[in-house]
Amino acid sequence: MADSDGEYQADDASEDDFGDHQVTSGGRHETRGRTRGDKNKKGARKNTKAAWEDIQRSWDAVVEDEDGTIAGLFEGRIEAERRARLLKDTTPLQRGIIRHLVLVLDMSFAMLEKDMLPSRYGLSMAYASQFVREYFEQNPISQLAVIGMRDGIAVRISDMSGNPADHLEKLQGWVKQDPQGNPSLQNALEMCRGALFHTPSHGTREVVIVYGALMSSDPGDIHETINSLVKDRIRVSIVGLAAQVAICDELCSKTNGGNSSGYSIALHEEHFRDLLLAVTTPPVTRTQEQGSASLLMMGFPSRILAAGDAVHYCACHNRPTREGYACTRCGARVCRLPAECPGCGLTLILSTHLARSYHHLFPLRNWVEVSWSEARRSKACYSCLTPFPDANDPTHKGKGKAKAKKDALLSSIKGLSESNRYACEVCGNHFCIDCDLFAHEVLHNCPGCQSDTRGMTTRNGNGDVNGDAGALENGAMEIDS
Repeated sequence: MADSDGEYQADDASEDDFGDHQVTSGGRHETRGRTRGDKNKKGARKNTKAAWEDIQRSWDAVVEDEDGTIAGLFEGRIEAERRARLLKDTTPLQRGIIRHLVLVLDMSFAMLEKDMLPSRYGLSMAYASQFVREYFEQNPISQLAVIGMRDGIAVRISDMSGNPADHLEKLQGWVKQDPQGNPSLQNALEMCRGALFHTPSHGTREVVIVYGALMSSDPGDIHETINSLVKDRIRVSIVGLAAQVAICDELCSKTNGGNSSGYSIALHEEHFRDLLLAVTTPPVTRTQEQGSASLLMMGFPSRILAAGDAVHYCACHNRPTREGYACTRCGARVCRLPAECPGCGLTLILSTHLARSYHHLFPLRNWVEVSWSEARRSKACYSCLTPFPDANDPTHKGKGKAKAKKDALLSSIKGLSESNRYACEVCGNHFCIDCDLFAHEVLHNCPGCQSDTRGMTTRNGNGDVNGDAGALENGAMEIDS
């Protein structure tokens, strides 16, 4: 009698396995002959592992400290994530430190999605405010404008200005408004072209778009707009919050000389913030965009205070004020710097603004990790005097599989120093991770090199100072081709 039921077959089995377990109506001899072959195949399958047996579980890689906790490993990963932001190329390149940038925010229905908390729109507005502050902190002599996309049109949020307070005030007025309608890339790009049309040739022209939709409602041919952007030398960068869109990739590629790295997709909230704040670094000047060297006239006014109970009016906002800055050419008073004189158009800045923009041209070199063999000559951070772990402590050379596994895991994390020390390659001093972040993100100078009183001839053998213009021969800068 033929078999009534076949053997159970899993869903992930192959066609050969399925054929081996098929039910047939053949005779008894045919069944016996095929059973021998089935036993051989089943014996071969027993020696292989199932798919679920090779799963890599995250808790298998956890290594406990000597006190039974995982605090050391957790702190090591946090330190590596903080230092990963500093491990970037520090080659001095020619950059445009006088920038004219337009920030475009998607305010369409797609920003109502809550895959990023509290929502795409709420997170974008919060990060836009952080971007404005960081942009003017890194580029104090630059200009910025903000534009929104909603209802198929482009909305001007703030005009081109160098005052961050104006942009933050205008952005706060849009926080409580709900996004609606469809976005229009073409309308937004055309408004950006109009805002950047009268910008001087010595500055850069850039557009940064935060885009959360997968479509664009355009009134015409957007490819004509892209060709106009290329002709006007306007660079476009896009931070996407959804899947990749073909027209966005084409837009960034054509406006950046064939390089599509300006188009990135945010994976999560922290990645979104990193992508947006990365735009605050001035772009590299391409060879074809480099013009002949020319002088730019600027004014460096002094702060003045009205005598007695007198009150003056600022020429930039027409508001009464008791203090301000007088233009060095026409004498008009402005309330804040940097600014462009409303009377004569002269750029008014302070010397500190130029100094803060200068570090982009000659960035501070990355500090290197210090091994335990080299950590003996320092017991505390050179800058803040925070004690380091004792290099002579025998626990650092402990034995056992747990210790070896932990050391191997920490050494695999890029940028993490096993001794919690980071050394400047010029002066050779050791610093902690907090001073490393502060020196590269805020100070932009090495405390050890700046406090060296032994003379210029002893620094790196040829007088080089970390973060100084003397790092290159004759102060020359490399130009990205």
